[in-house]
Amino acid sequence: MPVSAVYGPNGGGKSNLLLALASLISTVVKPIHDLEKNRKPLIMQQRVAAEPFLFDPVSAEKPTEFRIFFRTEEYEYRYYLAVLRDEITAETLDRKKIGGKKPAHIFYREGEEISLGTILKKENVNTSINAKMPFISFLAINYNIPVIAEVQEWFESCIIRSYANPMAEMQIMVSDDAEIKKSILLLLNDLGIDVDDYRYDEKEKQLFLKRRIGEADYELPFSHESDGTKKLIAILPVLLVALQEGRLVIIDELDAKLHPKLLRYVISMFQNRKINRYGAQLLFTSHDMATMKNTVFRRDEIWFAALNDCHSSEIYSLYEIRREDNERVNSTAAFDKQYLEGRYGADPYLQSMLSGGDWK
Repeated sequence: MPVSAVYGPNGGGKSNLLLALASLISTVVKPIHDLEKNRKPLIMQQRVAAEPFLFDPVSAEKPTEFRIFFRTEEYEYRYYLAVLRDEITAETLDRKKIGGKKPAHIFYREGEEISLGTILKKENVNTSINAKMPFISFLAINYNIPVIAEVQEWFESCIIRSYANPMAEMQIMVSDDAEIKKSILLLLNDLGIDVDDYRYDEKEKQLFLKRRIGEADYELPFSHESDGTKKLIAILPVLLVALQEGRLVIIDELDAKLHPKLLRYVISMFQNRKINRYGAQLLFTSHDMATMKNTVFRRDEIWFAALNDCHSSEIYSLYEIRREDNERVNSTAAFDKQYLEGRYGADPYLQSMLSGGDWK
């Protein structure tokens, strides 16, 4: 699936879902990056600590658990990590052939004990490691084992950006590569931002955009551009890297400051197989109802985050939702209209607000 969009009310857990992914990914790749052992250039905004759920008296003293499934060309991997106060309490890695039935055990870690599967036993690896170091990171740093390298490269290929953080728009990937520069300028002009060239001034530490108006050239500092233009210039290089290298890009509040047509354009780049030739994926949160259409998304590309009675978040797909007759929501339904009517459960107060509600 090239695209997944997560909708829901403020405080519903959309950002927490992406923070959980960011926490897991950064926990694995940070030690590798710190020792300059990474195989791919990292594009991550920040390290995210594993913080426990605080709305009950038990979970704050228990490990935060992550379990992720991901695929490469031939294999599906299952990675599990449990963290308590920055120390690894448990960790597991398994894999199986895509289409296969029986998973192969790569390693299992419980406390200080580490059990090795057949592949790692042959490599005679050291199992004495620091409690704060993921075993997968330790193996990636110290050994050249194909199965570990494949897992390492998947984690390192993930791109994480949060536009809930205002500083994200100031973190721009400027490239002097002629082809990349040409692609960025073509996209900007395709999106209605008439820019002829750009340059980064090392002395002033400032990006300048050049426009030709009439017979004259004008340069405008990046800081003088509109919020929407800043957002596009910040995000396009990231998206191009993802599309050119087949990466997963995770973006919180992708729609912030973007016109709905521009957001739809970004989505369409990932859905277009001629552009997205290497299997890149876009996972983002959004409040934009203008793109919640059956002409933009399939049902399994739309997800919702909502709080349950215990104030923890639940994530579910539009494809999973059943109507009163136990049938799935029609693929031709007006998704945005039904969402605003409260039929999908992610915004329980919207129906009351739209009908006038009880404001006493």
